[in-house]
Amino acid sequence: MALKLDDNVFVTQLDSLASWVRKHSLWPMPFATACCGIELMATASSRYDIARFGSEAMRFSPRQCDVMIVAGRVVMKMVPVMQRIWQQMSEPKWCISMGACASTGGVFDTYAVVQGIDRFIPVDVYVPGCPPRPEQLIRAVLDLQEKIQATGTINAREFARRTLHEGPAPLAAQLDPRELVVAPGDFRTGNRVSNKKVGAV
Repeated sequence: MALKLDDNVFVTQLDSLASWVRKHSLWPMPFATACCGIELMATASSRYDIARFGSEAMRFSPRQCDVMIVAGRVVMKMVPVMQRIWQQMSEPKWCISMGACASTGGVFDTYAVVQGIDRFIPVDVYVPGCPPRPEQLIRAVLDLQEKIQATGTINAREFARRTLHEGPAPLAAQLDPRELVVAPGDFRTGNRVSNKKVGAV
């Protein structure tokens, strides 16, 4: 005797169902520090309407968020704040690195600016651009949804592998040693102005 199911009954895996629910209810935690933050705010406007993807509920409390969007450059003094917010977010959680500054340091190749936030927190999606347009951030949200649907589990088993680096490989490791440029000179041997007497020849 065949069993006929009702039209409103769906048969699926529990992991797939949990991933489907999670990907359509992402609550972003905006961590905007520079001009990328303006593009991040534009995605919530009526022109781009990020609410179409269930990601419009931006909260400024990490305990209510599951997606951190780091938009703009991050200086070393802000790293402990960023890490504390990330740790206060409940699992499962994801991270979007928005813009060249957050992903690689951008044009700020200085000691004070972090050369990629993936050195301190795990990043799931990188958004290129300086600054990226709102369409690119929406594309990143869609890519994140695809990743959640493909790899998500109901008890977050996929995060057990987060000890490995998923970001792009450093450029210096890909170059031939003969192509590396080493700046000449040594700052320790240079004469300092403070050591010279005023008026001395």
